[in-house]
Amino acid sequence: MKKILLAAALFVSALAFEKPANAQVSLNINIGSQPEWGPVGYDRADYYYMPDIDTYYSVPTHEFVYLNGNRWVRTNNLPSRYSNYNLYNSYKVVINDRNPWERNDVYRTRYAKYRGNHNQVIIRDSRDAKYKNYWKGNNGNHNGWKKDKGRGNGHGNGRGNGHGHGKGH
Repeated sequence: MKKILLAAALFVSALAFEKPANAQVSLNINIGSQPEWGPVGYDRADYYYMPDIDTYYSVPTHEFVYLNGNRWVRTNNLPSRYSNYNLYNSYKVVINDRNPWERNDVYRTRYAKYRGNHNQVIIRDSRDAKYKNYWKGNNGNHNGWKKDKGRGNGHGNGRGNGHGHGKGH
């Protein structure tokens, strides 16, 4: 009986001092956080630069960064002066620099040739399996995207089935 009690006491004390194993894998891919209007082909995107409006979009914080007067501001939405700007068909350049607007003259000059370019494939329209799998994780529904109706205004209820191709089918 003493042997059983001693064995039980040793077992309980071993459990009390055992450290749980912390097995974590960190993978630096932010596909899930990139907007559906972002360009395809990037596993990492800190910022998008939009040459047409000389504005940045912070992928991690989901904020637009644009010049207002003499200072750069961060907001969740584009200002009203860009109300006709279409995020889905405009060109975006991926920039993985810290605070790229601090070197805006460099980026404005370097990417001026992309102004007016509207043929960039975006995540929503991608045929790449890794992007399709991301959207399948959202039940295949694209926010504001409806089958047979083309792209919505981005404020839809996400009840479309996500199989539209941008030309009304």
